[in-house]
Amino acid sequence: MQSPIRTRVMLVGAAVLGLLAAFAGPGSAQADPSAGAASETSVGDVTGFRASPGAVFTLRAGTAEARVSFVAADTFRIQLAPDGAFTDPTGSDIVLPQGKPPAARWKDKGDRYELSTDQVTLRAFKSPLRFALDKADGTRLWAESKPLSWTKDTTTQTLARGATEQFYGGGMQNGRGNTSHRDRTVEVGVDDNWNDGGHPNSVPFYLSTAGYGVFRNTYAPNTYAFGEPVTASAKEQRFDAYYFAGDPKHVIGAYTQLTGKPFMPPVYGLEPGDSDCYLHNANRGERHTLDALKVADAYKTHDMPNGWMLVNDGYGCGYENLPETGAGLQKDAMHMGLWTEDGLDKLADQVKAGQRVAKLDVAWVGDGYKHALDGCKDAYRGIEANSDARGFTWAPESWSGAQRCGVQWSGDQSGSWDYIRWQIPTYAGAGMSGLAYTSGDIDGIFGGSPKTYTRDLEWKAFLPAVMTMDGWAASDKQPYQYGEPYTSINRDYLKLKESLLPYMYSYAHDATKTGVGPVRPLALEYPDDPKAATDAAKYEFLSGEDFLVAPVYQDTAVRDGIYLPKGTWIDYWSGRTYQGPATLDGYSAPLDTLPLFVKAGAAVPMWPGIRSYQDRTATSPLAWDIYPQGRSSFQLYEDDGVTRANRAGAFTTQRVDVTAPQRGAGDVRVQVGAAKGRFAGQQTARPYQFTVHTASAPAKVEIQGRALARLGSKAAYDRAGTGWFYDASDRGGVVLVKTATLRTDKAFDVELKGTSAVGGKVPGAAVTLAAPTGQELGAGAAGKVAVDVTAGAKDATGVRVSLSAPAGWTVTPAPALDRVPAGTTRRVEVGVTPAKDAGPGEVTLTANSAYASGSSQQRIAVSVMPAPPSGDTWASDMAWLTSVNGYGPPERDRSNGESGAADGHPLTLAGTTYAKGIGGHADSDIEVYTGGRCTAFTADVGIDDEINGYGEVAFSVEADGKVLWTSPKVTGASATVAVNVPLGGARHVHLKITDTNNSKSGDHGDWAGAKFSCA
Repeated sequence: MQSPIRTRVMLVGAAVLGLLAAFAGPGSAQADPSAGAASETSVGDVTGFRASPGAVFTLRAGTAEARVSFVAADTFRIQLAPDGAFTDPTGSDIVLPQGKPPAARWKDKGDRYELSTDQVTLRAFKSPLRFALDKADGTRLWAESKPLSWTKDTTTQTLARGATEQFYGGGMQNGRGNTSHRDRTVEVGVDDNWNDGGHPNSVPFYLSTAGYGVFRNTYAPNTYAFGEPVTASAKEQRFDAYYFAGDPKHVIGAYTQLTGKPFMPPVYGLEPGDSDCYLHNANRGERHTLDALKVADAYKTHDMPNGWMLVNDGYGCGYENLPETGAGLQKDAMHMGLWTEDGLDKLADQVKAGQRVAKLDVAWVGDGYKHALDGCKDAYRGIEANSDARGFTWAPESWSGAQRCGVQWSGDQSGSWDYIRWQIPTYAGAGMSGLAYTSGDIDGIFGGSPKTYTRDLEWKAFLPAVMTMDGWAASDKQPYQYGEPYTSINRDYLKLKESLLPYMYSYAHDATKTGVGPVRPLALEYPDDPKAATDAAKYEFLSGEDFLVAPVYQDTAVRDGIYLPKGTWIDYWSGRTYQGPATLDGYSAPLDTLPLFVKAGAAVPMWPGIRSYQDRTATSPLAWDIYPQGRSSFQLYEDDGVTRANRAGAFTTQRVDVTAPQRGAGDVRVQVGAAKGRFAGQQTARPYQFTVHTASAPAKVEIQGRALARLGSKAAYDRAGTGWFYDASDRGGVVLVKTATLRTDKAFDVELKGTSAVGGKVPGAAVTLAAPTGQELGAGAAGKVAVDVTAGAKDATGVRVSLSAPAGWTVTPAPALDRVPAGTTRRVEVGVTPAKDAGPGEVTLTANSAYASGSSQQRIAVSVMPAPPSGDTWASDMAWLTSVNGYGPPERDRSNGESGAADGHPLTLAGTTYAKGIGGHADSDIEVYTGGRCTAFTADVGIDDEINGYGEVAFSVEADGKVLWTSPKVTGASATVAVNVPLGGARHVHLKITDTNNSKSGDHGDWAGAKFSCA
């Protein structure tokens, strides 16, 4: 039964609504009965229509007025002024001049006006005024399910949603965006949240797979709710939106035609960057700006690429000796950047002193809308006005239009596995809003670890722009700081990024024409694949069209859930081929292995063996990495890399076409076209190198119909000036080709006779290798490593399996397998003895198989274990396999300190001081190896007395994947908790401290007197 009071309120509300409707009449703004307390008003019936020159149409509805302006045949603008007075707060800030409008016509169809170009028809229904958009062939793109509406501070468009319609956009949406926003709400505006779920560098634009996109021309915050219906709101009492018709790539192109194509960065902008404060750094002690040169020298000493350095990156950090610093960096092939915390008034002098990079800051760019966009444009122009260089900026907050002046940066975060996870979808998702260059610091600005740093660097090597930020974390974060194996792995990926500069630079140029950036969601390239829009593809992306990158974002050597779309995909490291669509689980990904796949048909240009783009000389080779399948091509773009001469046409393009069988045996032809165009410093002649992935040796190789000499070994090939060699042991079999120096203005052909498409003469016949996870070896102790051998479509005969291991290790190959029947798997065990001084931790071994018809490789991870305890042992005296901590490093025999080792205080619980133990900070995880020799673990646990009653945590002991013991909630006021946990022969034990109240304040947990009782 209804409450009498509730009934009375409803009746009064109905009477008021009826009165409003009676006064409204045709053509007046009408209150929406469903709007409730928001006092929402909808546009009413059309009472007037006017067509004006320039493809502009005006519709009056009472006091409200709507204006439709065609910008191009597929682009138009709708404005609504509830009071009939149009305003445009953005002025000329965002939208660029568009030239002559298209031919447009109109018809009065009785119930509607039809406003048309040769590509689209916008229908304006009269009673009430509602809009719907169709293509010229009558295909419906969108339709308002209710009229445009407004409240005192918000305007909203409401659209019907298609049954399978997907949505993308909103700019940089941290943790999302590369998969569909359907059934989600997207906020656009600055929220001061740079972590997962935040939206820095957001953009008031979205696109739909129904064939359209929308840009709200405003500085106001927006909210897009992609439910049924779709509602798109802006926090202002005016409506101003541009619409683009076409598929997603076309829409991105049309949107960036309106607001500006992505800028063309200098080539050093695609090299890694480094940043720190070098003047009176509070975190690092007294030092000076010229000390930056020592870091630059260290990059060079460690043979690591680095293109630029911000030398004043810290609040209040000024600079000195700027011209000397800039000149010194140039000697190490680096360019100088500055953080513009204090504004741009000194930019002219700074640029003249050598500044070529400007990082912007929220401290002075204001609320992140107009001020941020103005700052980006002013810094960009300032570099160009005072040098011959291209503008290059980094911005933590920006808006539509910022793609034309800088890199959008996701802000200050803390390095962790979860940081890697949510960043993966962020940058590919931002590309769906025309942001071609988005990035985040390698392993964050705070926190992090050697392992998360390496894993984060691996996949960010496939972003166009990236940098390391030092000086804020407990220790500096240059890629050479962590020692081996991390330094070597980091070097390998940075040099791979460097070698791929011509590939990435060509895509950067393409972005200036199309608006589509190098980093792309699978959904953009595979719009008909239903999984591409879902979480199946969330934690991977495409770098260009040819590389599929699936980062490892957990502390594991195995990657599950890698989705490969339709087509043939080749493992970059092993050469193994996969047929998509397919989902890969159990992919072997040791620490040095980024799951990376190349699309069949790819022809990838590379600069081999360089540390800097400045290492290139007039005689440097251009290398092509080719995965032949069917017909494919790539257009290389080149210019001087630094100046703005390219804008006046000083550049060249050179196209490579590859013709090969679709599958199986046949000839492969590589046609290298003549370079078209000119620029200062271009190579007028150069040698070429080709790596052609065929998995089968050709009968011969010809250049322009003349046979090239076949060389008998890889060493002979490396020494030779020209020739070819088939390397059966490299990634399943590759053909290596070197040419003499050839003129770049002349085309030439390379033909491989009697070979095959990628995958070999008999597709699917190759042997594949795998290994069980969790294999362990003892330092200096003989052991076995299991390798699984699987035959493909044909029996494999005479299979020999060996392992490539680090220097000082001993490997005993397993006996040969006479035959592995097609489709079956045989396990072999290879004898391995690690070096006596091998440190504990993960090591990558490469399993190699040679068999009658070919070879195969696979990287696998094994763990080297320290010697297990031989008697009772303090936990603080053992080697720690892993040591994750919430703040700073965990301490041995001290409480948790600030940021360095051994800076804590004596361990003290309830007034008792302990000489031995571990001081941690939630969340903390210490892993030790007991090797099955320990029977019990004992300790006293609690929050250290130094916290004075604060903090709240729980302690736990886990062994071999099982939780053996968990404490009750422990606070700073709790009594000491005694721990005595039977271990039952466990091999790996984790000591964990977990936050229990979502506040890390004061969570200094102690494992006091922690001891293992061992045989």
